[in-house]
Amino acid sequence: MSTVLEQIEQQIAKLSSKAVRKNTGVIRTVADGVAKIDGLSDVMYNEMVSFPGGAIGIALNLEQDEVGCVVLGDVSRLKEGDEVQTTGKLLSVPVGKGLLGRVVDALGAPVDGKGPITSSESYPVEKIAPGIVVRKSVSQPLFTGIMAIDSMIPIGRGQRELIIGDRGTGKTTIAIDTIINQAKINKVGLASGDPKFRPVYSIYVAVGQKNSNIVRTIGALEVAGALEYTVIVAAPAADNPANQYLAPYSGAAIGEWFMENGMDALIVYDDLSKHAVAYRQISLILKRPSGREAYPGDVFYLHSRLLERSARLDGKGSLTALPIIETLAGDVSAYIPTNVISITDGQIFLETDLFNQGIRPAVSVGLSVSRVGSSAQIKATKQVGGKLKGELAQFRELAAFAQFGSDLDAKTKSQLDRGSRIVELFKQPAFNPIPIEQQVVTLWAMQKGFYDSLELKQVTAASVSLREFFATRKDAVLAEIRNKAALDKDLEDKIKVGVEEWKASFSA
Repeated sequence: MSTVLEQIEQQIAKLSSKAVRKNTGVIRTVADGVAKIDGLSDVMYNEMVSFPGGAIGIALNLEQDEVGCVVLGDVSRLKEGDEVQTTGKLLSVPVGKGLLGRVVDALGAPVDGKGPITSSESYPVEKIAPGIVVRKSVSQPLFTGIMAIDSMIPIGRGQRELIIGDRGTGKTTIAIDTIINQAKINKVGLASGDPKFRPVYSIYVAVGQKNSNIVRTIGALEVAGALEYTVIVAAPAADNPANQYLAPYSGAAIGEWFMENGMDALIVYDDLSKHAVAYRQISLILKRPSGREAYPGDVFYLHSRLLERSARLDGKGSLTALPIIETLAGDVSAYIPTNVISITDGQIFLETDLFNQGIRPAVSVGLSVSRVGSSAQIKATKQVGGKLKGELAQFRELAAFAQFGSDLDAKTKSQLDRGSRIVELFKQPAFNPIPIEQQVVTLWAMQKGFYDSLELKQVTAASVSLREFFATRKDAVLAEIRNKAALDKDLEDKIKVGVEEWKASFSA
C-alpha cells in the first residue's frame, strides 16, 4: 500500500502548475477563402495563423474588434466557432537546388507526384528588398535567344524587363524561349569546364492560368531539356485567390536563395494582371476600400515590393525578373500596366497587328525599350546590331507614309527594302532560341548586304540555312565568337569566308 502512495506522491511532485500563455481566437465568419476572427489580440500583420485540420491562414486585416485572415488550404472544413491560434512565425517556403525540375504550389509543397522535396532551408515569403548600397549596376548580359530582343532591347542579369501585350500575342512564348535558352547556355558552359562560367537557374510562376496551359508549358520545357534547371510555382485559376496572391512572393523567395548564394537566377511572373485581380478579390472580401478600377489603394505596393527584390548584388549573385502584363485592346495606359511600367527597367511591347501579319515575335520597336541598354550587350552584338533599332523604327515610319504615295525616290525605296529585310530576318519560330554567336553571324551578313540579292520571301529561309551551315561546317568560328565576345579583323575575315562559302552553295 505504501509503495502505491509513494508512486502517487512522485507523480504529484512532477506536475507543473505553470500558466501557459496562448493567443487564441474564435472564427466569426468564413466565406470565399477569408475568415473573420474574434480575439487574437497579439497577432502581427502577415503572421501565420493555425486553423483546425492543419489549414494555415495569414493575418491581413488587423481591426479594432476582429482580425481578417486569408486561408490557405481547404476552407470547407472550417466552421463558425472553431478555435484559432497564432504561431509567432512568418510564412516560409522551402528553398534550394532540391526544387529544380519540380512543380510546387504557393507554399512550396510538391504537386507533380514525384515525392517529397529535399530541402534543408526555408526563406520567408515576404522579405524587404536589398538596399541601394549592396546593389551593383547591371552589366552582364542575359541572352533570350530571340534575335530582335538581344540585338535591340537587351536584358541584363539583375534587370526587371516587362513583357506586355494583348492576349494571344506570344508573351509567354518569349519567357519560355528565354528559359530554354538559359538551359542551352548552361549545358554548353558546364561542359566547357570554365571555372568563371555562372549558370542561370529559372523560376516560372504561373498565376491564374488554366491547368492545361501550365501542363503545355511544362511539356515544352521538358522536350527542350530545360526542366532540370527550372522550378515551376503553380497557382492555377482553380486555386483560391490567397494562393494566387502568394505564389509570386514564394517564387521570389526561391529565386533569392540563388541570388544570396552567389548564383544567377531568372524569374518569370506569368502574369501580374491576374495577380492584381486575385489581390483585389481578397481586398474586397476583407472590406478594404476600393480605389481606381476597384483595386485597393496599395496595389502599386503589391507589385513594387515584389519586383524590387530582383537585383544584382555586390559579391553575390543576381535575380532577373520578367513580369508579364496582359493589356485589353492595347491599352497601355490602364491602371496596372502603368504601375508595372513605372516599376520596371524597360518593357517589351508585343503588338496584335504585327502578330496577325505573321511577324513573330511581334515586338514593337517604337514602344519597346531597355533602360539598361547596350551595357547589357556583348561587344560583338553592338558591332553588328548597333544601328538596327534606328533603321527599323525609321522603316516603320516610312512604311506608314509609303502606302499613301506611289512614286518614291531611290533613297526611300532602298530604306524600305532594307527595313523589310530586317523584319524578315527577325522572324523566329516559338521554342527555338538562337545562340548569341549564331545571331552575330546572321546580323553580320545582313550588315554587309549578303541578303540584298535575294528575294524578300527567301530571307528567313536563307538566315536559317546560314546558321545551319556555320553550326555544322564552321563550329570553330562560332566558338571563337562565343569566347572572344567581340569581333576583330581576323575574326571578321573568317566570318566573311564562311558567309561567302555559304552564299555560293545557297544560290546554286
